Amino acid sequence: MSDMDLNTRNKNASQNQNSGSSQDLKDQVADAGAEFKQRAGDALRASTDTAREKFKEAADAAKDAAAGAADRFQDQAREQQRSGADFVGRFAGNIRDAARAFENDVPLAAHGINSAAEYVDDAAEKIRNGSFRDLVDGATDFAKRQPAAFLGLSVLAGFAAVRFLKASGSTGSPSQSASSSYEPSSSASSGSSKGGAS
Repeated sequence: MSDMDLNTRNKNASQNQNSGSSQDLKDQVADAGAEFKQRAGDALRASTDTAREKFKEAADAAKDAAAGAADRFQDQAREQQRSGADFVGRFAGNIRDAARAFENDVPLAAHGINSAAEYVDDAAEKIRNGSFRDLVDGATDFAKRQPAAFLGLSVLAGFAAVRFLKASGSTGSPSQSASSSYEPSSSASSGSSKGGAS
């Protein structure tokens, strides 16, 4: 073999080796890319699963909190409903007391007032046991059947509301209540001394 044949062979072997190592390098890069892609996909899935779990936990906690708040709100609404029904029931008793005062002098008025008291008592039961819509429907029916009694009840309810608001608003100090109770008695005594001088 000649030198030239050897040189050509060496060149061919070197090229084959270079092309082989180049192919190996390409394969290694492709494998590394595929492995990186696989790991990134796994990490993404794991973080997505974790995020999904955390979101579900937060949503469940929010649902529980909302349900608890709704239960507390309903309990408070029921308590207010019972309190309102008790107030309306006491109001019906006051109306009955007023009817008794009229029984001897004006029996017809006493009868009308008693029927109004029965309506108010029914309203108290509807407040206690029924819905707000039932109460509105009952009031509308009563107003259509007995407009004069409804008007009278409205006036009485207005007076009762004003009296209630005044009573709840006048929570002054004991010295204020003592001075206000002192003034009428001092004017009464000065009126009696004037009466004695005449």
